[in-house]
Amino acid sequence: MADQIISGEKPAKVNRFALQCAIVASIVSIIFGYDTGVMSGAMVFIEEDLKTNDVQIEVLTGILNLCALVGSLLAGRTSDIIGRRYTIVLASILFMLGSIMMGWGPNYPVLLSGRCTAGLGVGFALMVAPVYSAEIATASHRGLLASLPHLCISIGILLGYLVNYFFSKLPMHIGWRLMLGIAAVPSLVLAFGILKMPESPRWLIMQGRLKEGKEILELVSNSPEEAELRFQDIKAAAGIDPKCVDDVVKMEGKKTHGEGVWKELILRPTPAVRRVLLTALGIHFFQHATGIEAVLLYGPRIFKKAGITTKDKLFLVTIGVGIMKTTFIFTATLLLDKVGRRKLLLTSVGGMVMALTMLGFGLTMAQNAGGKLAWALVLSIVAAYSFVAFFSIGLGPITWVYSSEVFPLKLRAQGASLGVAVNRVMNATVSMSFLSLTSAITTGGAFFMFAGIAAVAWNFFFFLLPETKGKSLEEIEALFQRDGDKVRGENSAA
Repeated sequence: MADQIISGEKPAKVNRFALQCAIVASIVSIIFGYDTGVMSGAMVFIEEDLKTNDVQIEVLTGILNLCALVGSLLAGRTSDIIGRRYTIVLASILFMLGSIMMGWGPNYPVLLSGRCTAGLGVGFALMVAPVYSAEIATASHRGLLASLPHLCISIGILLGYLVNYFFSKLPMHIGWRLMLGIAAVPSLVLAFGILKMPESPRWLIMQGRLKEGKEILELVSNSPEEAELRFQDIKAAAGIDPKCVDDVVKMEGKKTHGEGVWKELILRPTPAVRRVLLTALGIHFFQHATGIEAVLLYGPRIFKKAGITTKDKLFLVTIGVGIMKTTFIFTATLLLDKVGRRKLLLTSVGGMVMALTMLGFGLTMAQNAGGKLAWALVLSIVAAYSFVAFFSIGLGPITWVYSSEVFPLKLRAQGASLGVAVNRVMNATVSMSFLSLTSAITTGGAFFMFAGIAAVAWNFFFFLLPETKGKSLEEIEALFQRDGDKVRGENSAA
C-alpha cells in the first residue's frame, strides 16, 4: 500500500538494495536445489558402489525431508529469537557439515547421517529465506523478491543435473562423492556473505529496536515517505504506539520471541487465523502431493521406463527438466506482481492436470510395449516437460510467496515454519514411496493418481485462496480478518 500511495499511477521500481539482499538470502536455496538435482544422478552410482536396494534408496532420498521437518519446526522460534539473518547463517553451516559427510561417505550409514544433517539445514532455509525476502520487500515487488528462493532452488536443480552429466564420466567411486561434496564450498561462502546483509526491519521493530528498523526501511524503500509509511504500518502491527519516537522501546508484556504463538496458531486460533492456516498449509500440501518430486528425483528412472536406456541420454533428458523448471519459474517471478497469485495458480494447476494425465497415458503405453514405442517415449518426455513447466509458472513459486505473506506479523515466522513442515512431510512421503508405488500400480498409474490429486487442488485454490497482489503485509492481515462471505466474494471477483 505504501509504495502505491507514493508512486501514484506510475509503478515503483524495484529497490536495488532490497533485491541484492533477497538474492543473497536466496543463495541458500541454490544449495538445496543442487542437492536435490545431484541426488537424482548420484543415486544411480550409489546403488552400484554401495550395493544398496530400492528401499535404502527411498530412505536416502526421503530422510533429507524428514530431517527438514525437524529443522523447519525449530526454525520459526529460532528466527524469532536470533533474527532472520543469523538463522540463514545456521542453515548454511548445517548444509556445509552435511555436504562434507556425504562427500566422504565411506558407507551407507555415514551417507545417511550427512543427508540428515543437510536436511536440518534445508528446514531452516526453506522457512527463513522467503520470510526474510517478504519482510524487506515493498508490496508492489514482494511477489518478485519472495519468489527468488524458489527460482534459486530451480537454478540449483539444473546445476545438479549438469554436474551429474559431467561427473558421471569420472571413476564411479569418485564421481558421486564429488557430486555431493562440492556443495560445502558455496555453503561456507554464504555463511560469511549473509553477515554483510541487514536484519529484517520487521523483526527489529518487533524487538523494539525502532531506530535500526527504520534505518533499514529507508535503505530498502524507494523514498523516505514510503519508508515512513511502512514504518508506521509495522509499528501498528507490532502494537507500538504510533506517536512513539523513541529509538528503542521496551516491549514489556509483548511477546517478541515467539512465546505463546503455537497456542494462537493451533490451540485457540481466531476465525481469521484459522482461514490463514488452512490456506497456507493447504498450498504446501498440494505442492508436493501432485508429484513434482517424483519427476525431479526419479527422472532418470521414469525416462528409462519410457524407453531411454543409456546413462548419457538419461542425464541429458533430465537436464531438459531442469532447463524447463528454471525458465518458467523465472517467467513466473516477472508475472507474479502483474498478473497476480490467483490467476497464475489456477492456470498452473489446470495445466498440471492435463500434463499428468498425458504422462500417465504415455508411460502406460510405453511400459506395455516394453519401451519400444517411439511415439509413447516422445509423449512421455513432452508431458513430463509440460508438467514441470506448468508447475514452475504457478504452484512452485506461489506456494512460498503466498505462505510467507498471509500470516500476521507476530505469527509469521512460526506459521511459515509449520507450512514448511507440511511441505517436507509431503515431499518425504512422495520421495520415500514412489518406487514402491510404481511397483504396486505401475509408473503410469502413479501419475494418473497425481493427476486426480491436482484436480482436487484446483478446486481447493479456486474456493479458498483470495488474491494478495499489491497488498501490504498488514493489509493482507486485515483481508483474512473479514468475515467469510466477504472473502468468498473477493475470490469470485478475482
